[in-house]
Amino acid sequence: MNSAQQDHGVEWIREQVAGERRDLAEVLAGLTPRQWNAPSLCGGWRVREVAAHMGTGFRYSTARTLGELLRSGGNVHRMADRIARRDAAALTTDRLAAALSEHAGHPWRPPVGGRIAALAHDAVHGLDITVALGLPPRLPLHRGTALLGGVSPRSLRFFGARLEGVRLRATDADWSYGPGPLPVEGRAEHLLLVAYGRRLPAGLLTGAGAERFTDRADR
Repeated sequence: MNSAQQDHGVEWIREQVAGERRDLAEVLAGLTPRQWNAPSLCGGWRVREVAAHMGTGFRYSTARTLGELLRSGGNVHRMADRIARRDAAALTTDRLAAALSEHAGHPWRPPVGGRIAALAHDAVHGLDITVALGLPPRLPLHRGTALLGGVSPRSLRFFGARLEGVRLRATDADWSYGPGPLPVEGRAEHLLLVAYGRRLPAGLLTGAGAERFTDRADR
């Protein structure tokens, strides 16, 4: 756990993970067929692939996951993409939505990053869906700022986020990151997406460096 997150104990993180899954399940349950098939912020994935990916840890045992990894040549990203596409095609949208609420307390977490990584995984993928669809903001600020507190050069490298020359600053929280001369300002949840290597729809970020993190399709 990052030192900036030490105030958040194990029980707090568990509660936030469960809350995040229930919150997103409610959002998913209200989507139209068109929204389920709309692009997300995850390149190449629709909303349904993102939702399917989020439930992988509930559906697959460790042994089965290792088998899938072997069949993917040891490439984790290739495995995740293959499973998400397969499960998105096989499962109904009702099942994809219900999986999150039914497994709100499931102990799954990514293999690296500690317990807070499970919250980051769910929160960021939830934003991949809601921000792409233009839905109202829904990530509670305390969750977003807890995750922003873990942003570091190591995490930026892992997620392919390049922040050279920019300084991120939240407009709804006391948080900033980076010494660069080019400001990039926005809501905490939008800066969280930037820190996880996403490009955002136009109009969500401001500042001299904002265009770098705006989806080209929206420019």
